[in-house]
Amino acid sequence: MRMRRSFPVLAGFGLAALLAVGASAGNVPVDPAIPAYAPVEGVSGTIKSVGSDTMNNLMTLWAEGYRVHYPSVKVEIEGKGSSTAPPALISGQSTFGPMSRDVKQAEHDEFEAKYGYKITVLPTAIDMLAVFVHKDNPIAGLSLAQVDAIFGKARKLGHPSDIRTWGDLGLTGEWASQPISLYGRNAASGTYGYFKEHALGKGDYKDSVKEQPGSSSVVQGVASDKFAIGYSGIGYVTADVRAVPLAAGATKDYVPAVVEHAYTGDYPLARFLYLTVNHKPGSQMDPLRREFLRYVYSRQGQEVVVKDGFFPLPAKIATDSLASIGVR
Repeated sequence: MRMRRSFPVLAGFGLAALLAVGASAGNVPVDPAIPAYAPVEGVSGTIKSVGSDTMNNLMTLWAEGYRVHYPSVKVEIEGKGSSTAPPALISGQSTFGPMSRDVKQAEHDEFEAKYGYKITVLPTAIDMLAVFVHKDNPIAGLSLAQVDAIFGKARKLGHPSDIRTWGDLGLTGEWASQPISLYGRNAASGTYGYFKEHALGKGDYKDSVKEQPGSSSVVQGVASDKFAIGYSGIGYVTADVRAVPLAAGATKDYVPAVVEHAYTGDYPLARFLYLTVNHKPGSQMDPLRREFLRYVYSRQGQEVVVKDGFFPLPAKIATDSLASIGVR
């Protein structure tokens, strides 16, 4: 099953009622139709996770919750970027490959050349890729074309001129002449690739972007640099930075990075966070991996998603994801 970025359909899964209770980014209710996890007998072994840095905390928290039920299970987590996930699956060096972007066709092709089937891609949570500025920055919002002109060389999204200073965006006073300091991720990161595709129109980044090894270091850089801007998953937000509302078009109908807009699809940089796994279609998955995925899609697993600052899945997507690997 390939779950692609089609967020408007999520509104049909009863989330409007859930959000009516007043959910915020750190207090999103888990769909009550998602069942609690019930442990089984006969689970042991070692789980090795290789992939997304954005999902490092998620994988750690999921592993901790899983080991409450299966304390003999060992877990190793390596988060150096989403692009490291498919090669680790192909070589057999990992059990799961967390990714903050979808698998590329070339990665599927390389995997299929060895195994005869494609990588299984499972959505596990919903994220909003945020554009962060220092908490004292007064910018009201940005269009994606402006974001492209700030971070990108080619201005693929059509902004008429390069943007290098805060004055270019209309800020005055002490901000007017200040160069915009750019923070981003390195090329191994799924966040880097997703932002390049959706915010830069697949154009190249400016050479002046300070590439960081992890999501938290991007946010830390912006927090310590008053005139900075950077991008990272919303789960890494702190009190020292602010997520800038974004507009997909040229209007000033800016959409804030809040949970309601993740589910409706109004926020232009909403995305799934995935787990990839080597699963032959029609085969039975071993208990170690099967039960870990059942935990991820359980009430406890989705509560972990909320705890880490991301947004939980609707029950139908959780159920359909498990069904795609033969788990009911």
